[in-house]
Amino acid sequence: MDGKARLLIGLVVVLVLAMLVTAIALLVKLARARRLLKDAGLPRSGKLTFWAAVIYLVCPVDLLPDPIYLDDIGVLLLALRSLHAAAAARRDAAPYRLPDKRL
Repeated sequence: MDGKARLLIGLVVVLVLAMLVTAIALLVKLARARRLLKDAGLPRSGKLTFWAAVIYLVCPVDLLPDPIYLDDIGVLLLALRSLHAAAAARRDAAPYRLPDKRL
């Protein structure tokens, strides 16, 4: 193999690793969001925004071509940010209560 081929393979490996790290970060955020969505006190608009972003993520029609996931990631992160803000506003507005310790 010549130097250009090694460089190309290295670049592909770095890009795949970056996409993997981003996917893992999104999965962690989705798990946290799922926990928040179970809470019935969140506004419907936050839930709808989140699920609309998830649908956009799997939708075959994109703003940018499919190998570039920046639009998908951006839409999902904006929805998660909106959902987090709604949950934080609800948490700040609610009076403090002890957590339920049912098993």
